[in-house]
Amino acid sequence: MKRFKKTSNDQLVSSDRESSVVLKIAESKWGLNPMTLMAFFVVCLMVLTLVLSVAIVFGNLPSDCLWTLAEARFFDVKPSKATVSEDDIPRPVIVQKDKLLGGLLPSGFDETSCLSRYESLLYIKGLRHKPSSYLISRLRRYEALHKQCGPYTELYNKTVDLIKSGDQYSTGSSVCNYVIWVSFSGLGNRILTLTSAFLYALLTNRVLLVDPRVNLPDLFCEPFPQVSWLLPSDFPILDQFSTFNQKSPLSYGYMVRNNKSRIHPFMYLHLNHDYDAQDKLFFCDTDQTFLKKIPWLFVKSNNYYVPALFLIPSFEQELNNLFPEKGTVFHFLGRYLFHPTNSVWGLITGYYQAYLANADEKLGIQIRVFDLGVGNFKYVLDQILACTTKENLLPRVNLNEPIVNSSGKTKTISVLMTSLSPRYFEEIRNMYWENPTVTGEIVSVCQPSHEEHQQTEKLMHDRKAWAEMYLLSLTDKLVTSAWSTFGYVAQGLGGLKPWILYKFENGTVHNPPCFRDMSLEPCYHSPPNYDCKKKTGSYNTGNAVPHVRHCKDMSWGLKLFDQNGEL
Repeated sequence: MKRFKKTSNDQLVSSDRESSVVLKIAESKWGLNPMTLMAFFVVCLMVLTLVLSVAIVFGNLPSDCLWTLAEARFFDVKPSKATVSEDDIPRPVIVQKDKLLGGLLPSGFDETSCLSRYESLLYIKGLRHKPSSYLISRLRRYEALHKQCGPYTELYNKTVDLIKSGDQYSTGSSVCNYVIWVSFSGLGNRILTLTSAFLYALLTNRVLLVDPRVNLPDLFCEPFPQVSWLLPSDFPILDQFSTFNQKSPLSYGYMVRNNKSRIHPFMYLHLNHDYDAQDKLFFCDTDQTFLKKIPWLFVKSNNYYVPALFLIPSFEQELNNLFPEKGTVFHFLGRYLFHPTNSVWGLITGYYQAYLANADEKLGIQIRVFDLGVGNFKYVLDQILACTTKENLLPRVNLNEPIVNSSGKTKTISVLMTSLSPRYFEEIRNMYWENPTVTGEIVSVCQPSHEEHQQTEKLMHDRKAWAEMYLLSLTDKLVTSAWSTFGYVAQGLGGLKPWILYKFENGTVHNPPCFRDMSLEPCYHSPPNYDCKKKTGSYNTGNAVPHVRHCKDMSWGLKLFDQNGEL
C-alpha cells in the first residue's frame, strides 16, 4: 500500500492526480466507473470479514473445558516493572473495592510481584464476614515481630547459634522464638496445617517459618512484608526434617515417655493422626508452660488442629478476642496467608474468564472418592445427581422433549467440577448437553483437569490442585465430598457453607445423599480426645466448649462453629 505524507500542497495534488489516473485506467480496462468499483471492494471486504469471524469462533471452541487454554496463554505470568497489560490476565470490569479486605491484609507490597493479593476482589464478593479490630491489630504486631526476627536478621542469627550449643543451652537466652512448619501430606492438608501452625504462632508470640524443601514458593506469594517466611536452606538441621517421628530423641512425646525433662534449644512436636497420649500432651496447659522455654519448635501434622487450640484454657481469652465469630478462623487466616503466585493466578483467571465469568450462577462440585472399587462409579454419580437436584442446586432434565432454543433471556448455570477422574464430568455434561432442563435453564459443565491419581509434591500437579481449590472458592454454591481437605480449603477461602456428599459406603447411596454443613470451618479428623486434668483418654471433647462440636461428615472429628447459627 502506498503511504502519503502531508508535507506540502504539491504532494497532495500529485497524489490526487495519481489516484485519478488509476481510476481512469480501471474504467477503460474493465468497463467500470468509480462507483461500481467501490461497491465491488465493499462486497469483497464483507465476505472476508465473515470468513474470518467464522474461523475465529470455531477455532476457539473449548475442548472438554480442560487447562489447554490456560496453559497455553496464562501459565507463566511474569511480573514486570511496567504496568501489566490487559492481555496478560483478563479481568472482569468491576469497580475496584477495598484491596486490603477491611484491613486484614498489610499494605506496602509490590502489586506486580503478586497480582492475586489485590486482584482477587475482582473475582469474589469480598469477605463474607468482618475481621475483628483485634485480629487486625495482632496481625500488624505479628508482621513487626516477623520483620524483627525473620531469616538472616541479627536476632535470627543469634537464635540459630543456640542450636549449635546443644546441651549448653540456658533458659531465657533467646529473644525470638520460632515454630517451624515441617511439610507433610497432600496440598489440602499442607494448607490446613500451615494455618494451624500460624495460629499457634500468634497465640504464643512465636515467628512462623516454613519448610523450604517443597513447592511453596511456586504456589504461594510471601504473606509477610519485607521478610520471607521460608526457613533458609542453610538452616543447621534441615537435613533431619525427613527423619522426624515419634521415636526421635528430641520428640516431646518421646521425652515424656522416657522421663527426660532436660530443656533443649529445639524440640519436635508430632501431631500426625497416629500420635499417642504423650504426643497429645501438647494440648494441655501445663505442657504449654514447659514448651514456652524452647526457642525452636518443629511441628509436623496432617491435621487441622485449630479446634483443639480452643480447648486449651490459657488460649481461651485471646482466641475470643481474635475471633468473636468462631467459625471464621480459616476464612480469615486462609485469605491472609494464601495468595496464588502469578503463574497459578494466570491459570485461575484465564479459566474463570473462559468458562465461569458470564454465567448467572456458578456451582462448584468437588468429588473425592476414597473407595475406588470398580463398581462404585454408578453409585457415586447417582449420589451427586440426587444431591444437586434434591437441594435445587441443578435443574432436572426432560428426557421426553427435544431441545428447543428460546428466543428470550434464559438463566445460565456454569458447573465447575473437580475430580481425579473425568467420568463424572463427562456423564453430567452429556446429560445437560443432550436433554433440555425442565425449567429452561442452560447448564454448562466444565472440569479443568483429571490427573487420575494424587501426585503429592509434584509441582505441576500442585499448581493445578491449588488453582482448582481457588476456583471452587469463587463459585456461588458448593458441593464437596466428606472427609476431603481439598473441599475444606475451598469452602473456607470462599466463606461458603457447602452441601457435603456423605462418604460412599457399602455400595449404596446414602439417604439423604448430602447435608448442609453447619459452618465454614474444616473438620479436625484426629482430635486428641484426652482429658488433661484427669490424665486419661476422653471421648467427649465435642462437648468441652460451646463452640466446638463433632463434625457431621466424620462423627469423631471436631469442628468450630458459631453459636448464633449465621455462619
